[in-house]
Amino acid sequence: MSSRILKIIGIARHDWASMLAVSIATIATAGLTFTLHNYGGLQPLELLAFNQLVRWRPQETEPEPRILLITISEQDIRLQRHWPFSDQVLAQLLSKLQAQQPAVIGLDLYRDLPVEPGHKQLVAQLEQPNVIAIQSINSLTGTPAPPNIPPERIGFNDIPKDPDDVIRRNLLFAENEQGTLFSFSLRLALAYLEKQGIYPQNSESRPDSLQLGSAVFLKLQPNSGGYQNIDADGYQILLNYRQLEKVARQVSLSEVLNGKIHSNWLKDKIVIIGSTAPSLKDVFATPYRLAMENERMMPGVVIHAEMVSQILDAATGKRPLFGFWSQWAEILWICSWIVSGSILGRLALHPISLVLGVALGLGVLCGTCLYLFTNAVWVPLAAPGLGFVLTVGTVITYRSHQARQQQQIVMKLLGQNTSPEIAQTLWQQSDRLLKWGKLPGTNLTATMLFTDIVGFSTISEQMNPEALLNWLNQLLDAIAQEVLFHQGIVNKFTGDGVMAVFGVPSSGLDASKIVKDAQGAVACALAISDRLEEMNQNWELLGLPTIKMRIGIFTGSIIAGSLGGKNRLEYGVIGDSVNTASRLESCLKDRQCTNCRILIGEETLVHLQGKFKVESWGALALKGKQQMVNVYRVLGS
Repeated sequence: MSSRILKIIGIARHDWASMLAVSIATIATAGLTFTLHNYGGLQPLELLAFNQLVRWRPQETEPEPRILLITISEQDIRLQRHWPFSDQVLAQLLSKLQAQQPAVIGLDLYRDLPVEPGHKQLVAQLEQPNVIAIQSINSLTGTPAPPNIPPERIGFNDIPKDPDDVIRRNLLFAENEQGTLFSFSLRLALAYLEKQGIYPQNSESRPDSLQLGSAVFLKLQPNSGGYQNIDADGYQILLNYRQLEKVARQVSLSEVLNGKIHSNWLKDKIVIIGSTAPSLKDVFATPYRLAMENERMMPGVVIHAEMVSQILDAATGKRPLFGFWSQWAEILWICSWIVSGSILGRLALHPISLVLGVALGLGVLCGTCLYLFTNAVWVPLAAPGLGFVLTVGTVITYRSHQARQQQQIVMKLLGQNTSPEIAQTLWQQSDRLLKWGKLPGTNLTATMLFTDIVGFSTISEQMNPEALLNWLNQLLDAIAQEVLFHQGIVNKFTGDGVMAVFGVPSSGLDASKIVKDAQGAVACALAISDRLEEMNQNWELLGLPTIKMRIGIFTGSIIAGSLGGKNRLEYGVIGDSVNTASRLESCLKDRQCTNCRILIGEETLVHLQGKFKVESWGALALKGKQQMVNVYRVLGS
């Protein structure tokens, strides 16, 4: 095999064009990822990832101590036998709560119309300065606040939903025809914080942002975190849920009316009154939904408690608000994972290492996002994850396609110089071939077969070169077909003969394989003999020369590997067994009993297991051999 072919292999496996193609594939994958990311195609996946991060991260171990929830359950509705409750029931409830000196009371119930009896008593209770009522943002189609309550004690209870109907955002301010409206949760939190000496102000660093204590409430943008085109109207922040089960202590309306609560549960607390009865359908989906049994929803009053708790914790420095990276930081973040996928796809040469690399990469990505999320920083997870996997897949697909093309080209080129089996071996070991410039020798036990035409020199004198070549190729092609059919390989053509090997390059020292190779070589020789008889008959009819052949077969140890130097290299087999097979073919040339004489050594005979008829020629002294060799002629099957 010439050095030119080695260079072809080297170029096919290590050229700059391959690196350029991988770079183009990486850039194309990055373009697709950013297109999907920028136009919202990955937002559903990012929101699912947000849900999972909420479930994975550590939760607060204790309920919110500053909030008490007064819940209206199905049992409360049955006991009152009426819905909505009369104003008298709510007035009685508020009166009992006020007696325990709460900091602020939030009524998460619409009471824009009287429900007699008891309307005057309820109006009197709603006039208390620590009572916050609710209304809808839409003043035309929504529900207004109870009459005669000043705007500073009214908050809207509308909760923004994400496209998948999950609650992940807290709307603090909104606009309508009346002007700027405060949310119900913000009104409750501000009323409580004022008693702690914390007042709302504009941030010095961000004049357009609300600041409570040291916390700056940055307005949510349409592309913050994993969002890509969210409706960010108004003044929104990302909702930082406290925990799954008990956000705050809960008592039922009936328990309060019956005086079955402790006074210290109420004093200086934020009390929120709202419904939890499923029949009232004031429930919402949250990131915990799939983690909850039977996919239970979270009541609106509980979500308001989550929002209030988040504002209080941020203002007092207990829990940070969610932050987000800049757009450029997110681009670099996604690009880094795309490049990592490209590197993995190029370096992972084994399927196991590829699978482990992808699993490790995704694990590091999820772990990093979870760590950041736990520290209140939401960064995209789906976009870098998809970019990473797509890039690995694209590069691997390109490499597989390139490898198939390279193999086809190189195998075709190698096949012009040697057999397909040897070409396959050279391809499989091309890395070592390129590194060391040769293939290391391999010890094998194989069966060698040599053929030669009797009197070829005389025949060549009688034919012109072109006719001689065509005639000879017919014979060599027939021999090669039989060798390949009997699982051997044609190592080389020796002018008018063939050197074939049975047992390389994949056989070793397995006894059953050695037997199979020896029997295959002898069967091949008999098949060549039969083909020769047919060709002689055809040649005689065509007026072409008929011939006789000699075949020598011997089984023994050989070394298979590359032979030659850097200017010329070929795959060859060497060893005493090769020489012996060659000498068997050429010994006693005058004893040509048939048109095709087949001689084997005893080392081959022992593997034939009586499947072939032979006659002994005794121990013969072969040319160049010091020891006698027991020779046998094969007669047939």
